[in-house]
Formats: sequence, structure tokens, C-alpha cells
Amino acid sequence: MRISELGIPGSLLVAPRHHTDERGLFLEWYRPDLLSEALGHRAAPMVQGNLSTSARGTIRGIHFAEVPYGQAKYVTCVRGAVLDVLVDLRVGSPVFGRWEAVELDDVQREAVYVPEGVGHGFCALTETATVSYLVSRPFEPEREHCVNAFDSELDIPWPSREAIRSDRDRAAPPLSHLLGRGLLPRYEDCLSHIRERHEPHHNQ
Repeated sequence: MRISELGIPGSLLVAPRHHTDERGLFLEWYRPDLLSEALGHRAAPMVQGNLSTSARGTIRGIHFAEVPYGQAKYVTCVRGAVLDVLVDLRVGSPVFGRWEAVELDDVQREAVYVPEGVGHGFCALTETATVSYLVSRPFEPEREHCVNAFDSELDIPWPSREAIRSDRDRAAPPLSHLLGRGLLPRYEDCLSHIRERHEPHHNQ
């Protein structure tokens, strides 16, 4: 497994090692111990697994959860392909507002680790695309927010502007609106949350 840092602090791209023979393929797609080693601190423990199937051109996101407690994610595409996008929404981050896009598919079978406070979304690039993701906390509607994927300030180059989106995602406000209302997570709070998670790990 090869793990590399993305341009957003705390986010990782994971490339699994493929083992193939006449039977097919085997790989390890999730190793929290290696994620922790790459991060330099304990990776968020994943407590729930989700799966979604999307038609070509569907955009889901950009979603994020309040911190505390936030919601870290570990995302891979098990069928088809998606353009997976991370956006640093942590106020005070050295790269606040930066986005990074990675193509995830069922050939390379890479995955991304999305830390708490970082927004996440994706666009289906194939006729259908199935995304599997682990999350560090169950969905809490009252703590969940959304940034408009087509916010001109972010200027994310989605494959199509005629995207299929939920009503909620279409109505999502731009980044500046969320910032003005104080709804974005603070970078320092995200770091404190990581430290709180790390300390009990050493006391066990």
C-alpha cells in the first residue's frame, strides 16, 4: 500500500498493492495503522460504512459536518469512476478554500482519507458509479452542512454544469455565506479534536 499526502493538510491518497493471478485480484483497501503512521497521529476510527450508486453526471456534495465532532471519511469507488473532490473549509488553515480533485475508479482502486473539517463531494464519470465510504461518526442532520459545488469562488472544474443534484445540494449557499454566518469549522478546533482523540489512545 502506497500512501501519499494531498495538498490539503491531513488528507491522504491511498494506492493499494494489487495481487493478481488466474483467480482474479486481491488487495488491502483499508489499513488504519498505516493511515495513522502516514498522518503522524491516530487516524479517526471509522464506525459506519455507507454505499451510494449514482448515474453519470450526478454530483453529491460538497458536504461537511460541524467540528466538534466532525466526520472523517475514507472513500473509494468500487464500480465505475468518479471525480472525487476535497475542499479545505477549516477557517485558519494555511490552504483555506483550496480544493483538490482525484479520480477514483474500479481499476486502480485508490482511496482518499478526508479529515474532519474538510468538505467532500464527487461526480459520477461513468454510466453508473458506486462509491463506498467509511465514516468516523453516524450522520447527524443538524450538524451537517453543504457548500454549493458550483460556487464561483471555489471554481471547481466539474465535468458538466448540467449535473444531477439533490434539491438540498442545489440550494446550498456559497463559501462566503457560510463563512459570514460562522458555520465553517475552525482549523484550531480540528487540530484540538485530533489531539483529544490521540491522548486516550496512549492512556489505554
